[in-house]
Amino acid sequence: VQLQASGGGLVQAGGSLRLSCVVYGRILRINVMGWYRQAPGKERELVATITSDGTTNYGDSVKGRFAISRDSAKKTVYLQMSSLKADDTAVYYCNAEGPSAPLGDPDYRYLEVWGQGTLVTVSS
Repeated sequence: VQLQASGGGLVQAGGSLRLSCVVYGRILRINVMGWYRQAPGKERELVATITSDGTTNYGDSVKGRFAISRDSAKKTVYLQMSSLKADDTAVYYCNAEGPSAPLGDPDYRYLEVWGQGTLVTVSS
């Protein structure tokens, strides 16, 4: 299973950007998808997550500005970022977790997979 993130780039403060992340490979069900970010010299932090039933959770610094959504049929998660600030500059990583096969199946694994990251740079 691999994750492919896209949509990063350079944007001015106050602008918007939309990230996408597609899951490739065999996974029975994607329980949770999410976005995390890591700025230079800082630890990786939660941006947003969304469960299979649509429940969302946001990091405090992005509440009200970012919106996460998913298209389960396309195994894709999106992050709509608005009112971007210089502090949002970071590498954004997508994440997905779920079972590879039914419980009891010889191929069962609980997977937690990370994408390669996409750089978002916000100029002030």
